[in-house]
Amino acid sequence: MAMHTQRTFFFIFFTLFLIFFLKPCACIDFEFPYFTTTINNNLTLVGDSYLRNGVVSLTTPTVATATSTGAIFYANPISLFDPYSNTTSSFSTTFSFSITNTLNPTSFGDGLAFFLTPTNPSTAATPTTFIAVEFDTKLHNRFNDPNENHVGLDIDALISLKTANPISHGIDLKSGNPITAWVDYSATDPTVVDVFLSYSSVSKPFDPVLRVTVDLSEHLKDPMYIGFSASSSDGSSELHLVENWSFRSFGFVPVRPSSRAPHNVSDSTVGLTVAGEGAKKQGNRKQGKNRVGVGFAVAGPVFFCAVFSFLGYLSVRKWKKGVKKVTITNLKKPGPSPFVACPREYDYKELKSATREFHPSRIVGHGSFGTVYKAFLISSGTIAAVKRSRHSHEGKTEFLAELSIIAGLRHKNLVQLQGWCAEKGELLLVYDFMANGSLDKVLYKEPERGKVLSWGHRVNIALGLASVLVYLHQECEQRVIHRDIKTGNVLLDGNFNPRLGDFGLAKLMDHDKSPVSTLTAGTMGYLAPEYLQYGKANDKTDVFSYGVVVLEVACGKRPIEREGGAKMVNLVDWVWGLHYEGRILEAADKRLNGEFDEEGMRMMLLLGLSCANPDSAMRPSMRRVLQILSNEAEPFKVPKVKPSLSFSSDLPLSIDELVSDAEEFNTNYQSMCEIKIS
Repeated sequence: MAMHTQRTFFFIFFTLFLIFFLKPCACIDFEFPYFTTTINNNLTLVGDSYLRNGVVSLTTPTVATATSTGAIFYANPISLFDPYSNTTSSFSTTFSFSITNTLNPTSFGDGLAFFLTPTNPSTAATPTTFIAVEFDTKLHNRFNDPNENHVGLDIDALISLKTANPISHGIDLKSGNPITAWVDYSATDPTVVDVFLSYSSVSKPFDPVLRVTVDLSEHLKDPMYIGFSASSSDGSSELHLVENWSFRSFGFVPVRPSSRAPHNVSDSTVGLTVAGEGAKKQGNRKQGKNRVGVGFAVAGPVFFCAVFSFLGYLSVRKWKKGVKKVTITNLKKPGPSPFVACPREYDYKELKSATREFHPSRIVGHGSFGTVYKAFLISSGTIAAVKRSRHSHEGKTEFLAELSIIAGLRHKNLVQLQGWCAEKGELLLVYDFMANGSLDKVLYKEPERGKVLSWGHRVNIALGLASVLVYLHQECEQRVIHRDIKTGNVLLDGNFNPRLGDFGLAKLMDHDKSPVSTLTAGTMGYLAPEYLQYGKANDKTDVFSYGVVVLEVACGKRPIEREGGAKMVNLVDWVWGLHYEGRILEAADKRLNGEFDEEGMRMMLLLGLSCANPDSAMRPSMRRVLQILSNEAEPFKVPKVKPSLSFSSDLPLSIDELVSDAEEFNTNYQSMCEIKIS
């Protein structure tokens, strides 16, 4: 209730502020010779755009399977049309940009554009009304692009009115060199848009690269947001940098309505002309009345603002008293060394700014207790992943569990925890950002949307994941049971090395203690049968989940998939059936096109079945798994027929209790899963 009241007060306050104090401008003139953190009040960055060393990058340094989009725009819309005189302003903008691609030089993205639109770019809606000058580095046949290096003018559609090839003017958009652009619009006769390009920022070329005769007056009647946008997709790692920007509008003096009719003056300046003695006397007679009017005009807004400022202050003060800062102390360190440094405590304002106030466009995934955002930390100039807790008791419990467990862990195949924040009612964890995202997104990406995960990468993933589980199960001071091993929690760095993350469900256990029963948690398809039955998690339940992941990596299939109609197929059962028939290699991912080592594939499939054995006593330890993958031990013999397992009692838990992380599973399958234990 207090939060709602606070928001209401602030909404009213800022509404009054906008009504009384913000005046529409007839023209605008600004210049940013470089970009700094102090420009935030004037410019807004959205999507993946970020600031570094005075330059704005609209996209991030991604890899072949990633997509990146971003924009920067002037925070306040500008008026380029005067309704009283029915005239349109001319404008001119100059900016320097560069388009580079060092990670994958053979593939370029969708280029960069200067745009004007009446739609606020920070909203989720895609503008349908816009004017854009595109600097395109990709050929899109559906948009009638002439080539993959062109400049075009777009109005309300991605099919350009007219395009031009800058190569004919000695400019290569893909060169990676800084290019200065001038975009001029003349609202007088002739109405024309000119685009000039040069590698030099000193002198403007005489001839434009692109000239389009077009009247924009009908498209500029609403206040316009102006800025830049860019994207890289479909296997490109193209970077789009904006180094400086200036803009000015000019060309008309606003005409105001006749003073004979009552009206409100909304301009920022008021001129007064007195003609003759009669006018002077008339002005003297009305002087007292005017003073009263001016007094009310000034005092009214000030009074309202003062009142609502005071009420807002009281509301915020009351709200802050109700939120106590959480202090994290006595962090457990399950790692082998007692000298592991604690992660740092971040300031909430820094993380809020780094995630663009937790904007939906920054969401990169969902963890066991909350949402994960991409963050650009200005202080260090790095990209991080920020996990934000759900505002619930369970969210707080899992936040504390993850922080206390992973704070002291160090392994090359773990997602490294940078720090945490428990402030203003928020619970946040800061991790290293993994450029390739989660394994499931890469593994199941369609071939036409990016490279298929190679056999070498798949072997490395199985090996790295086994290595970190050996560390957790046997090399830590206290054994760490992850309880939620799945492809969605295996992240890939820039070299496709696996990093295990999301310890929100993990449990600590002494090496000489037996597991205790807990509420079953995890994700359907990865849960060991005995864990479903008794709720007892130990290292062998993690081994089962690992086996399912290994089969996914080898087969390119999900743990539970639909096959014709509503029939659901269990991956472990399917592979075991092929093994029974002597056709286990047919389980290999068809997208590999046979480009794999047959003996290595056979070994990986059999290893996955060994780990996913229904009988926990028959599963290998992770130490043995690592030895098998490293060719230091003989593989387990896998029976042709999948072992059956029976329990002495019915399931003690309800179906709702079996999976506490059900939202992680594909919602299309949630109501179709059946649990069978024989």
